[in-house]
Amino acid sequence: MKNVLLKSVLGLSFVMLFSNCQSSGTKATNDTGKKVAVANGEEVDPADTITLKKNNYPPIDKAKYDALMKNMAHGDTTGKWPVKNAPYPLPGAVLPYKRIIAYYGNLYSKKMGILGELPPKEMLAKLKGEIKAWERADPKTPVQPALHYICVVAQGDGGKDGKYRYRMPFKQIDSVLSIAKKINALVFLDVQVSLSTIQQELPLLEKYLSMPHVHFGMDPEFSMKDGSKPGKKIGTYDASDINYVTGYLAGLVKKNGLPPKMLVVHRFTKKMVTNYQNIKLRPETQIIMDMDGWGEPDLKEGTWRYFIYNEPVQFAGFKLFYKNDIKKPPHHMLTPEEVLKKKPYPMYIQYQ
Repeated sequence: MKNVLLKSVLGLSFVMLFSNCQSSGTKATNDTGKKVAVANGEEVDPADTITLKKNNYPPIDKAKYDALMKNMAHGDTTGKWPVKNAPYPLPGAVLPYKRIIAYYGNLYSKKMGILGELPPKEMLAKLKGEIKAWERADPKTPVQPALHYICVVAQGDGGKDGKYRYRMPFKQIDSVLSIAKKINALVFLDVQVSLSTIQQELPLLEKYLSMPHVHFGMDPEFSMKDGSKPGKKIGTYDASDINYVTGYLAGLVKKNGLPPKMLVVHRFTKKMVTNYQNIKLRPETQIIMDMDGWGEPDLKEGTWRYFIYNEPVQFAGFKLFYKNDIKKPPHHMLTPEEVLKKKPYPMYIQYQ
């Protein structure tokens, strides 16, 4: 189907890289397998049971927030954007006040994205150039730089536990944090769970996600719920998986008095995210559905229309590929001005 962008070629480069009934007060297990409190026969979200530590960021100006969200809809008249009944975020939210421009990749590989392809100094200089281009294209929206680091990578070898994923050593994450600090960039930690699960991988990153400037990304492409090896087919996440992640992140926000955590969910096919309408929005988190497909401009437009615009969650992201977007005619990677023609405006831009 022409409107579906497949990253399987890119995915294969990833996997080859590391070939080495209830009464009040009782407990129950929810659909993520996590123990939750049950009160009066109803399941209670674990994030709702954590006492909120004082958040010292300036309070949200609701009128300004509403105006920015309306502007983000970019004149959409269908009622899809901005999404209805979304809660106001906790103080300190990045979106929709700034547009995030992120470089994606892994420090071990030059093939997984610009973040690992260039030496840090050269990479940061190139990122600064992209930031200036976005500032020129949309002077009204401040730009926030970010580094989007793949810290759990799908691999072709099953490993000792047969999960086909490689966890980056913490010293590598520390290196990314150090690089990001040079330009006051945010950091996104991204996971490709393979035959593991998001419920197993996310808690291992808690010490980093408890930092105010560190956020999270989850890649359905490499979530192989049927036991397939990564790279052989496109994986999937359900709304319940996304709700687990935002619930976990919300708990960290409350526990530590943090600004809202952003969650990037990559998407370029329908089955990558199932039951999107059941995704829960929370004041403590901001969800970005990132159009992650590569190819010529018309192909990217189809993916955007079907899987981002038509299935709104909260915020939208758009991914640009320095190499794969120009492989076929017209051999053209979209410019900031061209991306800004989309409805809604993408508020997260990722370069690979």
